[in-house]
Amino acid sequence: MNWDWDKLQKQQQGRSGGRPPSFDDFQEQFDKFKRFKLPGWKLIIPIILLLWIASGFYIVEPDEVGVVQRFGAFDRITTAGPNYHIPYPVESVVTPKVTQIRRLEFGFRSPGRGFGQDFQQGVSREVPEEALMLTGDENIVSVQFIVQWMIKDAKDYLFNVYDPVKTIVHAGEAAMREVIGNGKIDDALTTGKQEIQVQTRDLMQKILDSYQTGVSIVAVQMQNVHPPEQVVEAFKDVASAREDKSRFINEAEAYQRDILPKARGEAARIINEAQAYKEAKIRRSQGDAAKFLSVLKEYDKAKDITRQRLYLESMEAILSNPEAEKLILSGDAIKKAVPYLPLGQLPPAGRPAQPEQPAKKQ
Repeated sequence: MNWDWDKLQKQQQGRSGGRPPSFDDFQEQFDKFKRFKLPGWKLIIPIILLLWIASGFYIVEPDEVGVVQRFGAFDRITTAGPNYHIPYPVESVVTPKVTQIRRLEFGFRSPGRGFGQDFQQGVSREVPEEALMLTGDENIVSVQFIVQWMIKDAKDYLFNVYDPVKTIVHAGEAAMREVIGNGKIDDALTTGKQEIQVQTRDLMQKILDSYQTGVSIVAVQMQNVHPPEQVVEAFKDVASAREDKSRFINEAEAYQRDILPKARGEAARIINEAQAYKEAKIRRSQGDAAKFLSVLKEYDKAKDITRQRLYLESMEAILSNPEAEKLILSGDAIKKAVPYLPLGQLPPAGRPAQPEQPAKKQ
């Protein structure tokens, strides 16, 4: 009912002949207002009841599960699709994403995950209280790593642990400190990172399973591992020395792979040549011996003729050699042959004769 004072005033003026409304007129209108009843109250209650019943409908996405709670306690698990629960406050539903892989950062905060000024400027910052760890050989190392995890049991995740994320953080830090503490600093800085990641993941999973957190650790990835700033230069020198060592070893192995086949080939060649020389000498000696024996056999049959034949063959070989110097003496001169021999021109023992140089013209 609308209260229109202008309209009321005109009506009263029409009734009273243009006079202003009196107190009785106001009292009459007020009585009518009190007697007025809204017929809509009969419809409001059913509408509210229908809306309350309809609030129990909910949809579970394909990557979610529905966890229904009755008066705050776990009641049932619902699958993807449209579902219904008794409306609040009797039942309520939570739909955590069970296929989403979440990530936690240890020892640093990347842009967008920091706080305050770091978050506003979008810069990464280190968290030394999480990163600094003690190795098994009593060295300090800064380890920054990431843990990827997902929900494997929604009931355990929601009801067994008060703060699952904080529990994962504590388990990750404890597991990494234990693994780093059992190894050496060289393992963390160089070739042992893969083994450290696997051991940390397995140890985290063991800790979280003992708490029944309903969490599965997908992977542990070491991002940046380095010594503290105070000793970083010394560690760089050590790393440089290791690189030089590896380079020298590689160069020596390359030289070894190059020279050994050559040496084996040269040794095989020398051995083959020696064996060939040996066989040639043996065959030649056997031939000479056989020739001598055949000559001896013929010599025994006819000594004079054989002696004469050998003499003629020797003279033929000497006289037919154009490079040999020949000196022919008569039979009488043979007795005095010593003065005719060129004894002064014979070379010393072990040195070949040198050809005579022509005399220089004056």
